[in-house]
Amino acid sequence: MMLRDATSGDLDLLHDLLLEAFNWDGTARVTRAEMLADEHTGRYLGGWRRPDDFGLIATEDDGLPLGAAWARALPAAAPGYGYVADDVPELGMAVARAHHGRGVGSALLAGLLAQAQRLGWRALSLSVEDGNVAARSLYARHGFVTVGRNGGSDTMLRTL
Repeated sequence: MMLRDATSGDLDLLHDLLLEAFNWDGTARVTRAEMLADEHTGRYLGGWRRPDDFGLIATEDDGLPLGAAWARALPAAAPGYGYVADDVPELGMAVARAHHGRGVGSALLAGLLAQAQRLGWRALSLSVEDGNVAARSLYARHGFVTVGRNGGSDTMLRTL
């Protein structure tokens, strides 16, 4: 497995993986069309790649994408589900279902935390739904702590 920087050319892949994240339990609760039409969801990838956006793509050695982790700072006027502050990017992350359990998520998360620190960010935040035990455990192992609640999800923060 290799990690590479996410580029503007990865937008379709990132949309696929954001949909995977929304449908994390395998239930098709959100369609791609619904996701793309939703104003709130559009905050995560609309206009990707803005100057402060950053992320990583995990691939097989042959380039086959396995998953991605990306982050974007969102303002209080248009927050994400895991909003903490204007100067704390919110991360999105997903691993293609066929590649779960291979350490892809852990590698992506560790790489994104290092990337955020190199870029000078003070912290990263995220939102994790109730019941998503695997993701919650991954985030806790990487130092994220619960700092708030938004509907049926916890907002978690990792200081860098």
